[in-house]
Amino acid sequence: MNNLQLRIISALVLGVMVIAVTVLGGLSFRLLAAAIAGAMFYEWCAMSNGLQDRRWQWLGAALLCVVLVALVAGLSALSVFALLAVSVAVVAVQGHLAGQGMWTAGGLAYAGLSGVSLALLREGDAGLVAILFLFAVVWATDILAYFVGRAVGGPKLAPRISPGKTRSGAVGGAVGGVVAGLLVLVSAALGNLPALAAVALLLSIVSQAGDLFESWVKRRSGVKDSGTMIPGHGGVMDRVDGLVAAAFALYVIGWLLGSADNPAQGLFAM
Repeated sequence: MNNLQLRIISALVLGVMVIAVTVLGGLSFRLLAAAIAGAMFYEWCAMSNGLQDRRWQWLGAALLCVVLVALVAGLSALSVFALLAVSVAVVAVQGHLAGQGMWTAGGLAYAGLSGVSLALLREGDAGLVAILFLFAVVWATDILAYFVGRAVGGPKLAPRISPGKTRSGAVGGAVGGVVAGLLVLVSAALGNLPALAAVALLLSIVSQAGDLFESWVKRRSGVKDSGTMIPGHGGVMDRVDGLVAAAFALYVIGWLLGSADNPAQGLFAM
């Protein structure tokens, strides 16, 4: 079995499992989001293990657990974000005083914001559509960017960060992401499609930026993959880098249009 076949099989299996948990929602989805955040922070620390004192990584892990327990327990969004902000500040101060810099604190913020925003997007009656919309945009962006980039080629998107990505792939991915997102919205009989198409385009761009950010982190750490947990894909960060960036962007949009605890409601009230 070649690597592409392994990637496809792994993606299909994971996709079915994730969609099943997404449909269930509630505690099941919050646990999934918490598990993603925990795995991301673990891989972040593992990649930078030679650059950071493990004591501050353990402190960050303990504080992240407190944040994720609050999230799973159903505390208000503002309470969870407040806990995360305090946790990041504590790790940042400790790292600065120890001459370790802000890398562990940055990983805590990255993983924490990813898990919290993903979980909160699923809340409320509109949460299922919001998450399926997010998945459709990000997954279609990822797939089309890969295949269009390979078929068309052309100038590189960011050769110093990720030599394999092309501008043609980025455009193809963006088009595919918008189309896939609109298909989900039409299936859900939602209106205001032009505005939501613009949101889908933004999410596709943010998703690709999140992918590049994770590539930069790996390059900085001198590793090819963030981990080995997912066959054919590497680590959890390798699989969700674009998804969590887009989830945070969608959460912020929903919060601005609605509320911190029920962002999907505001999103579809546009």
